[in-house]
Amino acid sequence: MKQVSLKLKSYANNVNIIDNGNLQRRVFNIMLWTLGMLAFFYVFLLGNMVFNIVERKTLETYALTLSNEVGSLELEYLSMSQKVDLNLAYSLGFEETKTKYTTRKALGSISIAKNEI
Repeated sequence: MKQVSLKLKSYANNVNIIDNGNLQRRVFNIMLWTLGMLAFFYVFLLGNMVFNIVERKTLETYALTLSNEVGSLELEYLSMSQKVDLNLAYSLGFEETKTKYTTRKALGSISIAKNEI
């Protein structure tokens, strides 16, 4: 067992991985690229949130303006509706119609054919 372990240690000492410093540089580049992509996504998401907040403020202001405009139009409608009366209708050419009423026949007066089975 000792001989196997000594032989293994001697093989391990003689083995050289040919790297030429390439592995460390690759790992470093991958880490830098990952950090750069994460920074880019962070800036992108942060910018998107700021843009959405500004857009929401703009839309809230626009909604307030529309609400005020609707209120003023309702007030104008109510003031105009106070002026509507029969004299205005007659001056615009409207006439009163003669009322006609209609009645329904009672349900018992309808004859239903009896089915014989």
